[in-house]
Amino acid sequence: MCADATTRTTLDKAADENFPVAPFFLPRAWRADLMAVYGYARLVDDIGDGDLAPGGADARHLGVTPRPAVAGSAEERLVLLDAFEADLLRVFDSVPAHPLLRALQPTVRRRSLTPEPFLGLIEANRQDQRVRRYETYDDLVAYCELSANPVGRLVLAVTNSASPERVRRSDAVCTALQIVEHLQDVAEDLGRDRIYLPAQDMRRFRVTEADLARPTAGASVRALIAHEAQRARDLLDEGAPLVGSVHGRLRLLLAGFVAGGLAALDAIADAGHDVLPGPPRPGRPRLLRQVASVLRRARREG
Repeated sequence: MCADATTRTTLDKAADENFPVAPFFLPRAWRADLMAVYGYARLVDDIGDGDLAPGGADARHLGVTPRPAVAGSAEERLVLLDAFEADLLRVFDSVPAHPLLRALQPTVRRRSLTPEPFLGLIEANRQDQRVRRYETYDDLVAYCELSANPVGRLVLAVTNSASPERVRRSDAVCTALQIVEHLQDVAEDLGRDRIYLPAQDMRRFRVTEADLARPTAGASVRALIAHEAQRARDLLDEGAPLVGSVHGRLRLLLAGFVAGGLAALDAIADAGHDVLPGPPRPGRPRLLRQVASVLRRARREG
């Protein structure tokens, strides 16, 4: 696979997200920079999830020699994450080897981005190799601070719109979006021996891991999912004033993020909070209705 094809395979996954990554209505420079950031975040997650072919193009770009004895293991993923981190740091002082990082370098320079949010995403994926269960909701939120919040902070930096209050609101939205994704992917995550539902809440609702492995959810699992969904909805409500704090096309972009989470939560509710057969996903009409609703709220609050 050539470098261009490697990059395209990763970027094509943007269409599957709950929120618009770099929609057409944004200025071209913003779109290019947001796609560069997305490509980085997507590839880090692919490494952490073990979705890359062992010894494939990404490993070759990073100079990682395949080891059959550890192929597909957490050890292999940690080696790739270490190599990716080393290549990331070259973005800031030399020339990286991976094509997605070379594509990221002009964005970093143009927007004066710092390494911290990028490093946070790598650390979240390292944590995924070592931590497969979360005892409390606060533990899960701390994970989201690494796995999700850096993305929102990068969006604010790319669009030159960061402020302490906007960062706080953005963190709430991003944590909510991460929780929503976890709710949609309960079955898929369990297949990777990961559970992002707080163990404390599972005990409260009398849900066992065996319950999560069933083809459809029983009443206890549905009640647990509804509880976590409400937490995500409350976070989106907390973060929604971010939309009204900006103007123009940026307002529409941020409305899309909030609306994407709300529409996904509506889809989960419409499924009776049964997420085990597969991820409930909203259709385009529902997403557009939520965008309109979020924008109406922004006008009232702006």
